[in-house]
Amino acid sequence: MKVRVVEIEPARVAYLRHTGPFGPALGEFWRGVVAPWMQDNGLMGRVTYGVAMDDPANTPPEKCRYDACVEVGHDDAAPPPAALATIPGGRYAVVDYYGPAGGIGEVWHAFYSQGLPEAGLKDRPGPCFERYAADFRADPETGEFACELFIPLDQEEEA
Repeated sequence: MKVRVVEIEPARVAYLRHTGPFGPALGEFWRGVVAPWMQDNGLMGRVTYGVAMDDPANTPPEKCRYDACVEVGHDDAAPPPAALATIPGGRYAVVDYYGPAGGIGEVWHAFYSQGLPEAGLKDRPGPCFERYAADFRADPETGEFACELFIPLDQEEEA
């Protein structure tokens, strides 16, 4: 697993929240709720984020919160029923992901349990997230897609 360390600026986002188990339900949420909302509000073609607000390892599945986010301008309002938030800036460990939705959970687990320790890095409190390019596309035949996985890092750690 190739882990890199990056510094990012905060990103202002509008988000819709899914509460419930992670996994296939998140793909359905993006396709059935988030994408139509983005289309209706002229938000397509922007960087998006999937933010896990809870750790599914220690949160009951029905209480897990996930925010589907899209970058908006500094003065933009959140198109209803969305709310506004900020993806925190700072230092992050990042790995690239390419594959089907069903494989991303395993990569997240490996990132935390192997990737960070092997890179000599320590996470800090805060949500981890996936970042999707403005030109995001999933392969129509396989469902495979690309994104980046971000884990917040202690500021004093060195890679």
